[in-house]
Amino acid sequence: MTKLSRIFLWSGIILISIIGLIHAIDAQDSFKDAVYKGWLFYANGAAAVIAAYGIYHKNSWGWNLGLMIALGSFGGYVASRTVGLPFIPAEPDAWFEPLGIAAMMAETLFVAVYIGKKVRKL
Repeated sequence: MTKLSRIFLWSGIILISIIGLIHAIDAQDSFKDAVYKGWLFYANGAAAVIAAYGIYHKNSWGWNLGLMIALGSFGGYVASRTVGLPFIPAEPDAWFEPLGIAAMMAETLFVAVYIGKKVRKL
């Protein structure tokens, strides 16, 4: 395994773990908005662990699951602040919540690493 391959591998593992950890930490507060949102946050955390496992073992499904988690989380963040979620009105003043910003940064970076890995065909 080349040094660049290891950088992509560990970057993917760390970023998807950060995404899952942030959602797991914020899950309890999310139940206040709607029960389904809290469970989705816990599911995000569990799925991130599974994706990290797959990435560590160099399985493409791990990377693909990580991409779905990152894009879905990013989309949910944007939707929750613009059009709202089912049974939860939009929160246009909540764009700059620290955990939300951290999650969006990790999600964006994960997508960039995913694309970089595909371009490099590692």
